Amino acid sequence: MALNGIDISNWQSGINLAVVPCDFVVIKATEGTGYVNPDYERAYRQAKTTGKCLGIYHYASGGNIQAEAEYFLKNAGSRVGEAMLVLDWEGRSNPAFGVNDREWVKAWCNYISTKTSVNPVVYVQQSMMSRLQNIGNYGLWVAQYASMEPIGYQENPWNEGAYACVMRQYSSSGRLSGWNGNLDLNKFYGDRQAWSRYAGKGNQTTPEKPSEEEENQEGTTLDLVFWTMRGEFGNGEERKSRLGTRYGEVQGMIDYISGASTETLAKEVRAGKYGNGEVRKTVLGKRYEEVQSRVNSEENKYHIVKSGDTLSEIAAIYGTSYQEIARLNKLQNPNLIYVGQRLRIE
Repeated sequence: MALNGIDISNWQSGINLAVVPCDFVVIKATEGTGYVNPDYERAYRQAKTTGKCLGIYHYASGGNIQAEAEYFLKNAGSRVGEAMLVLDWEGRSNPAFGVNDREWVKAWCNYISTKTSVNPVVYVQQSMMSRLQNIGNYGLWVAQYASMEPIGYQENPWNEGAYACVMRQYSSSGRLSGWNGNLDLNKFYGDRQAWSRYAGKGNQTTPEKPSEEEENQEGTTLDLVFWTMRGEFGNGEERKSRLGTRYGEVQGMIDYISGASTETLAKEVRAGKYGNGEVRKTVLGKRYEEVQSRVNSEENKYHIVKSGDTLSEIAAIYGTSYQEIARLNKLQNPNLIYVGQRLRIE
C-alpha cells in the first residue's frame, strides 16, 4: 500500500487542494528564523478540511540549531501530533550544507523529538544520503529525478527500491489536474495509518514488529530482513511458514549479504540500499563493521560541491585535473556542476 501526494510552498500560493488529486500534502511552514510561508495557514486548513494526510516542513538555513527548531515549533503550534514534521535539508541559503550535515541535522531532529515526542522526517537529495548516516531514528524523504520531463503520478518511480526511504520525491515537474503549473510528486511507502504513526506523538520510524497472525507478511524486503535478523520469524521451517510467499526474497537478501564482497556492500550502503542506523547494523549483521569501515574510508575519495565551486578549483585542491574528474564522473560538460553534487575524485 502506498500514498500519492505533493509538497507545496509559497510558489503554489492559492492552490485549491480540494480539486488537486492527492492523498497527502506537505506544506512549507518556515525557513530559518524569520520566514513563514504566507499561504501556509490557508493551505493547511484546506488540506485538513478535505481529509488529506498532513505534513509541514522547515527549510533549514544552517544557522543556530535551537533557534531554528523553536521557530518551527512556534509556528507549528497545535499541528504537532496531527501533521508529519519534516526538516528540509538543501543547499540554497544554507552554509552548513555539505560542511556539517550530519551534526546539524541530528541536533535539530533530536531537539524536535525531545520537545514534542515526535520523530521528524528529513528531506534530502539522494546524492547526500551518505552524509546523514547514523543521525538517529529519523526517516528519510529522498529526492531523485529521472528527468525534468512533465509527468503524472508514477506507480513505480525510476530507481525505486535502490535504497530505503520513508517517502520518495521523484519529480519537480509533475502535472496534475486542478493546477496549471509544476508540482513536486511524491510516493509515501505506507497507508494512512502508517502516515499517522509518523505524525503522531511517540511515533517510530524503524519498522514495527508484525503480528504473528499475518501469513504473507507486508512491508519492503528490507523491513522483512530487519525483522528476520532480529529473530521475529524464528529459523528453519518456522521462518518459512511465517514469511510465506516472501521467504525467497528475504532469505535471498540475507544470503546475498553473507556472500557479497565488502566493496559491493559498501557501494550499496552508499546508495541507501540497507537504510541507516539500527536498521543497517541489524541487516548487515556480522558484516557491518567491515562494510561500514570501507564506507568511511571512501569518504575522502569524494567531494560535495558547494556554492561557488568550479571543477578546476576542486581539481587543484585534490592535486588532480578537471579533465580527470570529468572522466571519472562522466561529465559531458565540465562547466555544469551543481551544489550538493557528489563528485568522485580518485
